[in-house]
Amino acid sequence: MSRVIKIDPVTRVEGHGRVTVHLDESGKVTAARFHVVEFRGFEKFCERRHFSEMPTLTERICGICPVSHHLAAAKAVDAICGVQPTPTARMLRELMHMGQMIQSHALSFFHLSSPDLLLGFDCPPEKRNIFGVISANPEIARQGIRLRQFGQEVIAAVGGRKIHPDVCVPGGMNRSLKVEDRDRLLQGVPEAKEITRAGIKLLLGYYEANREFVDTFASFPTNYMGLVTPEGKLEHYDGLLRMMSPSGELLEDLYDPNSYLSLIAEATEDFSYLKFPFYRPLGYPEGSYRVGPLARLNVCDSTGTPEANRELETFRQLNGGGKVEGSMYYHYARLVEILFGIERVEQLLNHADICGDDLIAESYQILPEGIGVIEAPRGTLFHHYMVDESGGIERVNLIVASGQNNYAMNKAVMDVALRHVDGANLTEPMLNKVEAAIRCYDPCLSCSTHAIGQMPLRIELLDASGNVIDVLARG
Repeated sequence: MSRVIKIDPVTRVEGHGRVTVHLDESGKVTAARFHVVEFRGFEKFCERRHFSEMPTLTERICGICPVSHHLAAAKAVDAICGVQPTPTARMLRELMHMGQMIQSHALSFFHLSSPDLLLGFDCPPEKRNIFGVISANPEIARQGIRLRQFGQEVIAAVGGRKIHPDVCVPGGMNRSLKVEDRDRLLQGVPEAKEITRAGIKLLLGYYEANREFVDTFASFPTNYMGLVTPEGKLEHYDGLLRMMSPSGELLEDLYDPNSYLSLIAEATEDFSYLKFPFYRPLGYPEGSYRVGPLARLNVCDSTGTPEANRELETFRQLNGGGKVEGSMYYHYARLVEILFGIERVEQLLNHADICGDDLIAESYQILPEGIGVIEAPRGTLFHHYMVDESGGIERVNLIVASGQNNYAMNKAVMDVALRHVDGANLTEPMLNKVEAAIRCYDPCLSCSTHAIGQMPLRIELLDASGNVIDVLARG
């Protein structure tokens, strides 16, 4: 008989999801799906709040990447006020963003994914975790903690605290950077760079020793999207959208993020609360695309910082100078972006005006809508708010990175299941490889499921004995 194997929950990811692997009578894989089962409704929570609350309200979506939502919301709020932050405020926002990028990528690589790479996919699951890494490779574990700490200290120095900072206001920032904090962070730059170089060396050693596995692990062509500067360089805080085909053809270049609704649409599937964004001109699923570190390095012409740019050239040689497709290379792309982030932190901290006190540009208008777009660690993040004449939120649209990678994550689990799962001789390491395909994308599932009114819902009311006394169903 045919059967279904459930991996529930997918481990070492942020949020809750599961995978189902469908087998035929002989144990051969016929389908595999990634199900996002959380439902949060954040878009509805925000309605009727004042637009100025959005930077602090929406960052509560997630404790891993709150800075990303804080900044995207701040940019949308700036747009509603029709104002641009002062130069110092803009630099402080980017500085905090680089801290977020460093700490989030360090968490993903050293804490969530390194157990598979350092201990092996066949390692017993009770040891295949960060505690196992600490036991087997204490120095690597220490380095991961120190690198993430550096990113968090950057966030705290700018935002006042490591999680859920409250510094972005319409038109700028409400807090300046102290000189002593600037100097302390600069002292930490050399160690952060050295740890990142060691991580890259470690990872490339793994790739070299497992070349065939890495090159074939969830490797498939897709479209790619990310922000770039007007010169085509890697960009995370500002920038213009670039959409690229699997062959490297520019489908869209220097596209205004404010017109994202003409570029992106969202499909739904009945097995997940998470939507499936796609490139409108190609339709779904042909227009599905990937975002995040791998996509950003594929679409940019250069990073714009010297050491990261040299590493980018090495990254591109993995695929003969063409687009890098394998999902396992997301880990390398993260480390390149950490290096870029550290270099940008150093550049920003050395700017003469970084500790200035000209922080807020004034505005006395309320426009009917505002859009804020940034590159979060996991990919492009869209915040779009529509307000009434007094600034009350009427409608919110959020498109988060993990949603835009949803089609790719489903394709990845299917690819890995077909290659590595034998239903007639099933082992736990086979299923761990399927989970690892999801971990390549480092999804933030708490961020992802925010829509309401789109999916079936069933609520049962039980009495004290567990009997169903009423049912409310939709869809």
